[in-house]
Amino acid sequence: MFGTQNNLFARKPPQKGGPMMPEAPSGPPMSRREPNDRKTAYSKVFRWRLPDGQTAEPATVELLGTFSHWQRIAMTRDSVLDSWHVTVHHIPGNKTHHYMMLVDGKPVYDKTCDGLAVPHGPQEERYALATDKGPRVFMLFAQTK
Repeated sequence: MFGTQNNLFARKPPQKGGPMMPEAPSGPPMSRREPNDRKTAYSKVFRWRLPDGQTAEPATVELLGTFSHWQRIAMTRDSVLDSWHVTVHHIPGNKTHHYMMLVDGKPVYDKTCDGLAVPHGPQEERYALATDKGPRVFMLFAQTK
C-alpha cells in the first residue's frame, strides 16, 4: 500500500551515498597516518654574546650540532641586541641533541645550554670543551607539545 503511494507522488526511496556522501574509492584503501605517528619538531633561537670585558668582535660565530649533522650554521650579528643569533627550524623532538658554538673556529661556552654531555663519536670530540670533568659538549633537551 505504501509502495503505491510513493509511486503516486513520484517519490523515490532514499538511496545510500546520496549527494552529501561521497562514494567509496574503488582502488586499494589509502593508509592514513594517525596523529601520534607524526614526528614532533620545533624551532629554537640560539644567541651568543661577547663575554664581559671582551671588546674585540670575532670574524665568525657559528652553531653546529646533531640537528645539523654537525654542519656549521653561520650566526648573524644583531647590533641592536649586541649579540649573534640564528633560528634553527625542524629540530626533531622527543630526544636530546648535542651542539656547540664556535667563535672564530674555536668552541665557546653557551651559558643558556640545558647542560653538559660527554661527547660521542669523533665529530663531537672534535668540538668538545675541556672541563674539570673532561671534554664536554652542550645539551639541548627536545621540546614536546
